[in-house]
Amino acid sequence: MEQFIKINPIDNVVIALQDIPEGTTIKVDGQSIRLIDEVPRGHKIALNDIAIDENIVKYGAPIGHALNNISAGNHIHIHNLKTNLSGTIEYRFDQKLNELTHKKSGLTFKGFKRWNGKTGIRNELWIVPSVGCVNGQAQMIIDRFKQEVAPADIDAIEVFKHSYGCSQLGNDHVNTQKALADVINHPNAGGVLIMGLGCENNQINQLKEHIGDYNPERVKFMVAQEVEDEIEAGLELLKELYEAMHSDKREDIPLSELKIGLKCGGSDGLSGITANPLVGAFSDFLVAQGGTTILTEVPEMFGAETQLMERAENSEVFDKTVSLINDFKDYYLKNELPVYENPSPGNKKGGITTLEDKSLGCTQKGGTATVVNVLKYAEPLKKNGLNLLSAPGNDLVAASALGFSGCQMVLFTTGRGTPFGSFIPTMKISTNSDLYNHKRNWIDFNAGTLVEGKTMDELLEAFVDFVIKTANGEKLNHEKTGFKEIAIFKTGVTL
Repeated sequence: MEQFIKINPIDNVVIALQDIPEGTTIKVDGQSIRLIDEVPRGHKIALNDIAIDENIVKYGAPIGHALNNISAGNHIHIHNLKTNLSGTIEYRFDQKLNELTHKKSGLTFKGFKRWNGKTGIRNELWIVPSVGCVNGQAQMIIDRFKQEVAPADIDAIEVFKHSYGCSQLGNDHVNTQKALADVINHPNAGGVLIMGLGCENNQINQLKEHIGDYNPERVKFMVAQEVEDEIEAGLELLKELYEAMHSDKREDIPLSELKIGLKCGGSDGLSGITANPLVGAFSDFLVAQGGTTILTEVPEMFGAETQLMERAENSEVFDKTVSLINDFKDYYLKNELPVYENPSPGNKKGGITTLEDKSLGCTQKGGTATVVNVLKYAEPLKKNGLNLLSAPGNDLVAASALGFSGCQMVLFTTGRGTPFGSFIPTMKISTNSDLYNHKRNWIDFNAGTLVEGKTMDELLEAFVDFVIKTANGEKLNHEKTGFKEIAIFKTGVTL
C-alpha cells in the first residue's frame, strides 16, 4: 500500500494513506520531501513551500489559505490553514455538462410493485403516529402483534416514533405533516396504521389532505381518544393490514426504478478519495440506467456549490440551486450563527480541515451527471436523474429527508463509523479498511480497498452487485439490529 496519494496534478498537498512518522522521506513527482512533522492518516502534507495567505489546493481547488509560512514536508491542518469562505456570493450560470460513459446494462432487481405504480424494496408493516403523545401506545401494539402473530413472511414491523405533531407553527407544522405523509406513502411499506391522539394540532383529517389518494386496504387510521381500548383496536387494525400485505411477492423490476439517496457522516481525509468517489461512480451508473439519485446536506455543499451549479440542466435548475444554497445561508444568519461553522471535531481528527475541504469531498457522491431538479424539504421526486434536496447535514435528519422524498435506500459513506439507520435501508460504506474490519457489525461495504490495489471499475462492479442484493431483500447491519428511526427537521418555535 502506498504511503500517500496526490489527488489532482495541480494540488500542492498530498494525503497520507497511513500514519507517517516525522523524518520520513517521500518521493512525489520526482522530488524527495522529508516530513518535518508526524502526519496521521487522512491528513495533508505540504509538497512545497507555501507563503502566508497563499491558497492550499486539494482536489484541484482551493480549500483555504495558509495562516503562516509553511515549508515542504509540514503537516497542514487547523493550526496553519483557514477557510476562504465568508459572507454571501453572487453566482453566474456557466454551464459545463458531462457525458456519462456508462451504458444500459439490462440489470434488474426484485422489488414490490405497489397499487399506485411505485416500487418498494421492502415489504414492511408500519405504525406512524400523527403525534408523539401516542408513541408508547404504538410500541405496545407492535409488541402485542409480534407476540400473537409472530410473522416471518414480511421484512419488518416498525413504529416510527417522533416528538412532533403538536405545539408547532408555520413551516414546522406543515413540514411535519408532509414528512409523515411521505412515510405513509412510501413504497417500502406494504401496510401502514396511522395512529392519532385526538387533540393534537396534526389532526388526522388534515394529515389526510397531505397523504392524497391511498389504498384503504393498506392504510388505516385510528384516533386513540375515540376508542375504549386503543391497544386492542390498534392490534385488530394491524392484523387486517397484515392479512392484506403478507402474501405480496417480489418481481423483476428494471434498475431504472431504483431511487437512491446519497449521504455521508463521520467523514475523514479518505472520504473524498475512496467512498465518496465510489458512490459518485455508482450514481453516474444508475442515472445512465434511467434511475435516480438524490444528493443533500446543503451546508456541506458550501465551497463546492459552483461545481453543482455548472451541471444544472437549464437556467431554471440553476436558479433553484442558487436558492437552495442562499436559503440555507439565510437560515444560519437569521439565527445569528456562523455560516461556515464546519467541519466537526471528528472530521478534523480524520484530516478534514475546512468546509471547502469537506464539501469538495462530500459532493463527489453526486458523480458527474447533470442536475435535473432541486427539491424542497419533504418534496416528492418528480424527475429521474440526479436531484438535489434541501436538508441539513445531520445524519438522521438528512437520511430521513431522502426517504421522505421517495428514496428506497440510502448509501451512507463514513470514515469514523455509526450504527444508526433511517426508516429505509441505510448502507454504511467505510472509507478505510481499518474501520471496516473493526466495526463489521456497523459497516456493510468497504471502499478502503481503492487505495489498496482495487481499481474503481472492479470495486464499482462489486458495489452494483451488493446494492442489487440489498434491493432484493438482503438485510443491512442496521436492519439486523433493528436500528430504524425517523427525524423531522425543525426550525421554529415550539408552543
